[in-house]
Amino acid sequence: MAIDYTRSSNPVLSGNPFRTGEVAAFGDTMTVNGVINKTGFLLLLVTIGAVLPWLRFFANPADPLVSVMTFGGAIAGLVTAMVTIFKKDWAPVTAPAYALFEGLFLGGVSAMFEMRYPGIALQAMALTFGVLAVMLMAYRSGMIRATEKFRLGVVAATGAIAIVYLAGFVLSFFGIQLSFLYGNSLLSIGISGVIVVVAALNLILDFDLIERGVREGAPRKMEWFAGFALLVTLVWLYLELLRLLSKINSRR
Repeated sequence: MAIDYTRSSNPVLSGNPFRTGEVAAFGDTMTVNGVINKTGFLLLLVTIGAVLPWLRFFANPADPLVSVMTFGGAIAGLVTAMVTIFKKDWAPVTAPAYALFEGLFLGGVSAMFEMRYPGIALQAMALTFGVLAVMLMAYRSGMIRATEKFRLGVVAATGAIAIVYLAGFVLSFFGIQLSFLYGNSLLSIGISGVIVVVAALNLILDFDLIERGVREGAPRKMEWFAGFALLVTLVWLYLELLRLLSKINSRR
């Protein structure tokens, strides 16, 4: 039976991400352990990429190179992500590149938040991995199942969030700020909390789709693509937690 991959709210897992036109040789197929190893390596690359802008920022917050690395990393990361989505066979090369670029972006952004709210970056990182562990345990135990209704709900929520963010971005060019999205009111904090929950639920869909890909016998190189998919969700979750914590801290 063909696997329906169209229900993932993670854009990198839309369609059938493991359909490459190749038939994996016996013993040369994707495995869960392989995905874990690739994801761990990508997270290491993110950390390595984040170190440089982080250190330069605290050495000199006005260093223009920090902004270049931060925004350059964001743009390069977006381009590399799009290439990986449309050229999945290139994932063994583009996924590590994406991780490094995203590390530059996260390092710069995290340093800016850290300067204003000391300790916030470590808190957001700890919460991100804590949520990952909880979601994985919930998925493996069967506490949360990726049913059809669950998938549709997460997809709808994620799409709504994307639309609101896009609207806020466009309106900002006209000097209009969505206070409920970027402010520190209780409503804004509540909305950020909901977004964090939606980001976390995306992990369940990722786990489910990756597990199905393993059962389908995808080629081993798709482990890189699966790791990339997880990384995209984890980056989103980390950024949302960073924003949520900053809103809470700004009220103190």
